[in-house]
Amino acid sequence: MRAASVDEVLDLYERWGADHYDEDISQLDHATQSAACAVRDGADDALVAAALLHDVGHLLDLASGQASLDAARTPHTARGDLQHEATGARYLAGLFPPAVTAPIALHVLAKRYRCAVDPAYLATLSDGSRASLAVQGGPFTEAEAAAFATRPGAEDAIALRAWDDEGKVEGLETPDVEHYRALLERVSRAS
Repeated sequence: MRAASVDEVLDLYERWGADHYDEDISQLDHATQSAACAVRDGADDALVAAALLHDVGHLLDLASGQASLDAARTPHTARGDLQHEATGARYLAGLFPPAVTAPIALHVLAKRYRCAVDPAYLATLSDGSRASLAVQGGPFTEAEAAAFATRPGAEDAIALRAWDDEGKVEGLETPDVEHYRALLERVSRAS
């Protein structure tokens, strides 16, 4: 399944964004907080879109019925890795360029990379991110980290990872998802 329009993508957030998944805040709040962090740091439109949409794979799992709301709240260690980053990037690839989808596809690997190159980073992860790290393969080995660092798009994925980690604050006020509609339309292939 590939996204056909920005409306379709935003509808996923309307329908499933209230879910909390592994975090204390909703998917919608996490998405808008991550995007606000990207804007704050001067990211280009494609990276802001990636920050907003990076976890759309979780919403797709809910929408497709592969995961019920109760199952989606089950810790990663009990249900395994759903590879939401790959699912989300594939879904968005029909609508958005690689400048949006590549960081999304790599943001889990960027977490594994950061854990390998900065051991103190692991302690900064949320409980949900630490739990998911265990089923996502854990920190990279030294060789894996070196290989990841040379991949095209690694730098953008690492930036996205930082915004993903920051975007988990209960009660933080940010622009709503509709605020980003024009930006998404600008960077989409449909425009």
